Amino acid sequence: MTEFVRKEFNDDPAGIPLDELDFSNSRLFESGTAWDAYFARLRNEDPVHYQKDSPFGPFWSITKFKDIQFVDKSADLFSSEPSIIIGDIVIDEREVEMFISMDNPRHDVQRAAVQNVVQPTTLAVLEPLIRERIGAILDSLPEGEAFNWVDKVSIELTGQMLATLFGFPQEDRRLLTYWSDIGLSLPEITDGDITHEERDAGLAACLTRFTEIWHERAKLSQEELEANIDLISMFLREEKTKDMIDRPFEYLGNLLLLIIGGNDTTRNSLTGGVWAMHNNPKAFELLQSDLSLIPNMVPEIIRWQTPLAHMRRIATQDVELGGKLIKKGDKVVMWYVSGNRDEDVISTPNDLVIDRKNARQHLSFGFGIHRCMGNRLAEMQIRVTWEEIMKRFSKLEVVKDPVYVKSNFVKGYEELMVKVTRK
Repeated sequence: MTEFVRKEFNDDPAGIPLDELDFSNSRLFESGTAWDAYFARLRNEDPVHYQKDSPFGPFWSITKFKDIQFVDKSADLFSSEPSIIIGDIVIDEREVEMFISMDNPRHDVQRAAVQNVVQPTTLAVLEPLIRERIGAILDSLPEGEAFNWVDKVSIELTGQMLATLFGFPQEDRRLLTYWSDIGLSLPEITDGDITHEERDAGLAACLTRFTEIWHERAKLSQEELEANIDLISMFLREEKTKDMIDRPFEYLGNLLLLIIGGNDTTRNSLTGGVWAMHNNPKAFELLQSDLSLIPNMVPEIIRWQTPLAHMRRIATQDVELGGKLIKKGDKVVMWYVSGNRDEDVISTPNDLVIDRKNARQHLSFGFGIHRCMGNRLAEMQIRVTWEEIMKRFSKLEVVKDPVYVKSNFVKGYEELMVKVTRK
């Protein structure tokens, strides 16, 4: 496989013809701000835009809120197979299968097997555990000393919860974070910072470890599996998924889906919320005066952050959208990050408005059959975290601009240096 060659990137698209801009360039989100200007141009000038050339081949960019909704809800017109990201997810040059990148009926069968992990009774069990863990994390933070919020808070909480959801040893939880990071680290997506060989070796180790866990769980009785809340037990106790271990690339794909899904949305929204408050100080003042706004603030943070920038589909037939003809077989990329800044639907979209009416009117969790399964769990972790933050701290001070993840899919953070002042 040829090594990916990094292209030049211009962080100011003004005056450059749209056909010369690459909207799949991972430097777009690494820059922190350039993406906003890029997608504002598309929304204003060509909201259904055909890009003829990219490292991923030609594709359509869908950038307006209502157009994205239409594509996302039209599973009959737009297929999720074989991948939901702009580039195919492969290991050792083989495509990895996961239920989010399956059409029905396979999608619903496999999703149903693990749906109980986010049912109300399970969430009720998890909430006090989340509160206990985030409380301990926040209590351990140094006062008056800058630290990386991403590492000390966001990764730590999500890592602990992922380990619980998989029945994975807590002492090895950072492996889950590592596998989440490399799962989406195709060289083309991250602009060449990891090789295919490095990624393949890491994911092979993930499959090996979870194969061992599968066989350990398989020794349990059906009654024991029914009592467990971990995801591997859930696959094992369902008739239609209990043999998934015999399809290792499907098993690995679903592991990556659940690890990444349980990690990136929560992890980057936990960090993004602090960065958003820094950029919108009046929002923090309002929150201090009215803590009842926290539940409404959570979806607003997730909209403002939009932790996953896009989802991809393939047209199953010719479709007209926005006056353009999308042909059968064309790749279609829904830019959630753009739709969540669509002024026609969301007023002052660049601002964090924690008392915003209809705060749940956002694209970050998607729509239709592929709407994020874990959205309530993600929201609960963010809500509980902010409830515990407000009990302890009178001030969160960001001391320098964040370091962003280099990816055209994950819109997230490597580093956010913060100082806290305790009450």
